[in-house]
Amino acid sequence: MKRLQLLRWSSSALSARARAGVRLQQNIYRGARSQTTVSPAAQSENNQLADEQSFPPHFSSNAQQSKYALPSPPVEAARESAKLAALHARLYLPSRLPLETLARSLVDASADPNPNFNNESLATLGHDLLTYYTSEHLLCTYPRLPLTVIFAAMYAYVGPKTLTAMAREWGVDWAAAPGGEVDPGLLQFQRLLPGTELNSEGATMRPNAHQKSWRKSVTSRIVYDNEYGEQSTTQSPADAQGAQGGVSFERANATFVRALMGSIYLHAGRPAAKRFFEQHFLSRHLNISELFNFSQPARDLSRLCARENFEPPVAKIISETGRKSRHPVFIVGIFSGKDKLGEGSGASLLEARSRAAVAALKGWYLYSPLNVRVPSSTEEEGAAPWKPVHVDLGEVIV
Repeated sequence: MKRLQLLRWSSSALSARARAGVRLQQNIYRGARSQTTVSPAAQSENNQLADEQSFPPHFSSNAQQSKYALPSPPVEAARESAKLAALHARLYLPSRLPLETLARSLVDASADPNPNFNNESLATLGHDLLTYYTSEHLLCTYPRLPLTVIFAAMYAYVGPKTLTAMAREWGVDWAAAPGGEVDPGLLQFQRLLPGTELNSEGATMRPNAHQKSWRKSVTSRIVYDNEYGEQSTTQSPADAQGAQGGVSFERANATFVRALMGSIYLHAGRPAAKRFFEQHFLSRHLNISELFNFSQPARDLSRLCARENFEPPVAKIISETGRKSRHPVFIVGIFSGKDKLGEGSGASLLEARSRAAVAALKGWYLYSPLNVRVPSSTEEEGAAPWKPVHVDLGEVIV
């Protein structure tokens, strides 16, 4: 008995009207770009079977050609990307974060100007979260840090160069050019044209920015500059249109990391976002003591002791060796009354005194209370009431 080919027989048994209806539904589903980030798991197995059986051979080529017309990959292509699934598993992202949102975080605004499909809005949210968590950690852990050191620490934790290095460590690759046919697991952005000035200054918020000889105080940096203490610029509409021609590699990677942080916050909630921040940002070692730069430490220490009503600092030789040799070593201590504030060694008495004053200043500014608690910890369920932390008078003003 001749075997029946059930696949062809079932296809021919369908009426022409039924087959046309199935094709129409599938064309509408595949042709429209949905802005939702929910996975297309609601599509039933019957629709998938009808898709495989009823489509003519030339439909796949038409769908492939339609991808080239899109500025970024379609939403449904995220489920077919091995790179995207590997990145999701490598970073141990929450299961509630769908692959569609992860794919959207890899699309820069220069690649797809449509705000419904690029990562601009996610990056704005992630940028605010990163700066908030970092600033509260620094201010609560080291309440006496000078503002210049806080700016440097903020840049070291969540600055563009740090975020770019993190994206490279995560194994994020980038596409040569954006397009609908690109793998959704690749970072997509429009590159800058050759000869573009990277350090071009735009309009600033400072009222007297044209006065180049005026000194920029720390207070003005708080009011007018960004979170890193750098001059923040605003673009005019004409400049913004020209900036769509491309972005730098560093900016595209930093935008992706910020967008990923915002995506985790939206889909998995505040605890998951904070846990991701602690695992990937605060876990990076940063020696804050190397961020200080004192020009006259002895004078600063004298002003600090006068402000805190301490006895004037006095430098005393603790020990020495080889005073008349080619390589003498002096160990000098800074004392305020009977309390030793700092100690330093050097090849001369002046060098040893200067290092002792620097050690005394670092010992003051790097004070950290026990059981550090940040304000965001009160947002957790069952958290204890907030207790005010230590607030210092600020750095020494000379």
